[in-house]
Amino acid sequence: MVVFLAAMTLLPASGPAGARSDRPAGTGPLVARTVPIPLSLAHDLLAVIPALPADQLYSWVRRGEGFVGWGRVASVVTRGADRFTEAEAWWQALVQSAQVHDEVKVPGTGPIAVGSFSYAADSTAGATLAVPQVVVGRRGEQAWVTTMGVGSAPEVPQLAASRPEQPIGVRFADGGLSSPEWATVVREAVARITSSVLDKVVLARDLEVATDAPIDIRWLLARLAERYENTWVFATDGLVGATPELLVRLDKGLVHSRVLAGTIRRTGDDEHDLALAASLARSSKDLEEHEYAVRSVADALRPHCFSMNVPESPFVLHLTNVMHLATDVAGVLGDRTTSLTLAASLHPSAAVCGTPTVQADAVITDIEGMDRGRYAGPVGWMDAAGDGEWGIALRCGALLPDDRRMRIYAGCGIVAGSDPEAEVAESDAKFIPMRDALTAPPLQR
Repeated sequence: MVVFLAAMTLLPASGPAGARSDRPAGTGPLVARTVPIPLSLAHDLLAVIPALPADQLYSWVRRGEGFVGWGRVASVVTRGADRFTEAEAWWQALVQSAQVHDEVKVPGTGPIAVGSFSYAADSTAGATLAVPQVVVGRRGEQAWVTTMGVGSAPEVPQLAASRPEQPIGVRFADGGLSSPEWATVVREAVARITSSVLDKVVLARDLEVATDAPIDIRWLLARLAERYENTWVFATDGLVGATPELLVRLDKGLVHSRVLAGTIRRTGDDEHDLALAASLARSSKDLEEHEYAVRSVADALRPHCFSMNVPESPFVLHLTNVMHLATDVAGVLGDRTTSLTLAASLHPSAAVCGTPTVQADAVITDIEGMDRGRYAGPVGWMDAAGDGEWGIALRCGALLPDDRRMRIYAGCGIVAGSDPEAEVAESDAKFIPMRDALTAPPLQR
């Protein structure tokens, strides 16, 4: 099912399966204008986001590069098994007649759409693909502003630093299951793995967040970026987080995917953490889990690629709170597939579902006890040519409509050797990024 939404300036468009948007007062093609700006204006991308409702704010930033955006020219909401293809058809129809004036011409300039997709086809969360009105970006020594509109592009706005408000009165409560209840679910998963063809299943849990005032996601983005520079700090349609996992990047025919599976919590002691990293690299349980995840990604990408490079052994990715086994899979695109189609072909990967996929997904539905919403689904962006970057929505939370509540999520890969209490501890570690973003003050530099 596809539903068209529009805000600010509206676009008339025919959607897939004959669906149509409401006709706006003004009509015309999508117009996108990208102009260079001094690098100093984009020195801190997250600082220039203005105070607007969360569903009109966008971010895709890693190590100070990427883009932020705000406003909404047009958007589409899709649901069901065809949510990816319907969203892509809408975007392709939109950009087919677009007028593009791009003076910078690097990945992320020109017209772009930002989106997130539900993990499950039957989730009420659905999927949203939106066109921001303003995008401010930075890549290397280049910085730019893109404005988008109907019939004409808006003027380039004045960029100024903003001051987000720290959440107050933050309270956490169990979500669908308490920690002991979730440990029982893990035991059930281990029992099913040992008695069936199931090799791995990824189980998730959630926490409920309540605050005394509306949550300013700009505060969360800033705290996540300063603590987790190796992640992609994202926001779209009220979903905000910092994912370490790049599902797929497509850039001028080159395909790249970063696979993470196998996790150990850091202690803060560098010498001890090095020893833990070495033990992670030798752990048969974690190596087995990682191998499943890499295999699922390689198998999904291979039909679309002329050639592929799949390293034989993973490396250890050091993040602020945890370390992961990681593998970078690369390929050369062999067809006209877009980044969103590649993301759809990879979803759900073994890193968020398990193997075999069908059996693992059935176990998740049967015993997990919650709707994941857009947690563990693809999140990212694409341009008019279909290039783009899509991560997996991990280490994240979804803002609820009253802006004073969120659900935050964490998940763990369960295999035959998994210990339920250890998996609870791992999930607690994966909650830390969002918990700290909600409660901690800025780091003292």
